[in-house]
Amino acid sequence: AMSKSAVKISSDLLSNPLCEQEPAFLEMVTAFDTAMKRMDSFNQEKVNMGLAEEGETGVCWWFSSVFPSLNMAVKRREQTLQDYKRLQSKVEKYEEKERTGPVLAKLHQ
Repeated sequence: AMSKSAVKISSDLLSNPLCEQEPAFLEMVTAFDTAMKRMDSFNQEKVNMGLAEEGETGVCWWFSSVFPSLNMAVKRREQTLQDYKRLQSKVEKYEEKERTGPVLAKLHQ
């Protein structure tokens, strides 16, 4: 709704008589109108794809189809996060144990 309002405002500005009199103003309003129409079409595309409800995950999915390297980076990040959590739980387990030689050696690896 917000982008539709911005498109309406930019269209109204374009029809303003001042645009005919002032070329610099016309250029700025035309750039603004173009930007608002692009934003509106992007928002409409998001709604059509159902990404508005999906949030960040949906946006990542949409970009991963456009940029395949992003998909790989997201997968590597998820794998690294899982590895980190696994190793963190191991460290916590060793910290709870009695402080003997072998336990301290594993803790400082």
